[in-house]
Amino acid sequence: MIEKLFSNPLYVKHREMMLCLLDLCIVFVSFLLAYWIRIDFRFPDFAQLDIVKCLIALLIVLIVYAISFFVFKIHKSLWKYIGPVETIRIGLSVLLASIVLFILVIATSISRSYTSVVVTGGLLTAILMYTVRVSYRLYRRSSMKVDGPRKKAVIIGAGDAGYILLKEIIQNDSFHVEVVGFVDDKRYNNMVSGYKVLGDTYDLPEIVSKYGIEEAFIAIPSADKTNLRRINDICQSCKLETKIMKRGDKIIESDLEKKYDAKKYPVQDISIEDLLGRGEIHLDQDEIQSYITGKVIVVTGAGGSIGSELCRQIVKFNPKELVMIDINENSLYMLEQEFNRNRVHGTLNPEIKILSLIASIREFTAISDIFKEKQPSVVFHAAAHKHVPLMETRPMEAIKNNVFGTNNVIKACIKNNVSRFIMISTDKAVNPTNVMGATKRMTEMIMQANGKNGVTKMAAVRFGNVLGSNGSVIPIFKQQIAEGGPVTITDKKIIRYFMTIPEAAQLVLQAGYYADKGEIFVLDMGEPVKILDLAEKMIRMSGFKPYEDIDIVEIGLRPGEKMYEELKLDGETRIRTKNDLIFKNNIMDITIDDINEKLNILSKKLQDNVSEAEYKETMLKVIKDKSID
Repeated sequence: MIEKLFSNPLYVKHREMMLCLLDLCIVFVSFLLAYWIRIDFRFPDFAQLDIVKCLIALLIVLIVYAISFFVFKIHKSLWKYIGPVETIRIGLSVLLASIVLFILVIATSISRSYTSVVVTGGLLTAILMYTVRVSYRLYRRSSMKVDGPRKKAVIIGAGDAGYILLKEIIQNDSFHVEVVGFVDDKRYNNMVSGYKVLGDTYDLPEIVSKYGIEEAFIAIPSADKTNLRRINDICQSCKLETKIMKRGDKIIESDLEKKYDAKKYPVQDISIEDLLGRGEIHLDQDEIQSYITGKVIVVTGAGGSIGSELCRQIVKFNPKELVMIDINENSLYMLEQEFNRNRVHGTLNPEIKILSLIASIREFTAISDIFKEKQPSVVFHAAAHKHVPLMETRPMEAIKNNVFGTNNVIKACIKNNVSRFIMISTDKAVNPTNVMGATKRMTEMIMQANGKNGVTKMAAVRFGNVLGSNGSVIPIFKQQIAEGGPVTITDKKIIRYFMTIPEAAQLVLQAGYYADKGEIFVLDMGEPVKILDLAEKMIRMSGFKPYEDIDIVEIGLRPGEKMYEELKLDGETRIRTKNDLIFKNNIMDITIDDINEKLNILSKKLQDNVSEAEYKETMLKVIKDKSID
């Protein structure tokens, strides 16, 4: 019956007005009761009552309360989410109305005995309004229908996030779970909203066995990656379906007044990206603001994985203008649309100008003309061909784009008095065995040779493998698992360092401040990850058993691929910067004449259109520090 009422089109259209009228009815009843209490529950002598004055008095009371409810927006709140915030609003609105009525009683010389009616009426109004809302909430909870049996679940984390998640699970039946209790390493034997903390994370196997737990919700947004990996490993060993409240999701009590779509609620299946990498790097905001805020910033390769994330991070520091350059129009267009949506939703400063330009770094004139017109203070250079096997089959494209394209951007920066140039490099540039790595090492050498130009401060940042970037191992494994396998790895002994896309972009921003004469910055990458272990973990997280449900097949190293990635060259020395996670490699002695000689050799090979093998041989030779004979 009640559900039909609330789904009625008339109610849906005029909901706020109808709820306001209901609250005013509560006020009316409350003040009648208050008056009855004042006369000691006797029936009034209607012959002696001035009905007109009584009606006027009641009308004034209703008007005052209506205004007070409007001030505190009582009519806009959702009864389903009645809680401390709503209670405070009700209390404040009643208090304001009572004060106004109290003043009116004194100012109009009405018998002061009626002040008791104002106070008692206010108390009854607050109690009845809260009671009606709680009753509705309890009715909604008791009338919820579940399709199929509920799974028993625990919430890992008995803090604020766990408490709010519990409330949403109780009120939002799309989760289809029954919460048994909490698990927390610090609050053992405590109670949270009537639910007991059953033990710490190390007690999970026993708790799962005792209560028949099938699902776990990790609600510790502040947990570091090490703890998340440990907790997830315990959940996996207990064969629990595991979901996580994502790190950085800011959920507060008042948010629950909004209508949540369960699909948009920030609880998702735990992903491999949640477990790898270091999480957010602690940035020195003042340092980054000093060279970005209020400045014109250019990002080349803005449509790529790293370039687009750089753009997202840069706009947080309020540049005057962000100029996004890419040759891929589709990815650039999608990024521009993302920023347009952010403007509409109020999450992007409307004063920041954002300009998308289609241009190739292979064309010096095009890049230089853009720099001349926009006069950028900083250029972040993320444009590059990066896929190792593809560059082995077309090495001339890697040379044209990565080597000569980067040289064009550097020369355009110096020519147009750009203050800073920060380039994206890769750990594959260290002692490379493939064309892509060799071209990226060459770009580092070009940058260092131009480091003392006296105009543009320069730096490069070396990354390991970036989680979730286009063509990286994670999305490939996900697709293979979705197709039922097999998951293919090049070698069961192969290891790689990993970092997240936000990590990479944040490191670039911080390194930009440290840039001077061509330094190369490297992140403390932590422990390397064995790709076989990564594949097995991803299969288990997808609900399958490795080698039984989904096989893992070794296919051999790809052309140019290394078994182990390295982070520094022989002869490079490393010092820690002010940021504990960022190291700076020393500047190697490379002259402009050396670089020009190497570029001439590569240019001649391109003109002669030599074989793929000769391109690779030449590329690996020219990156040697000594001049080429």
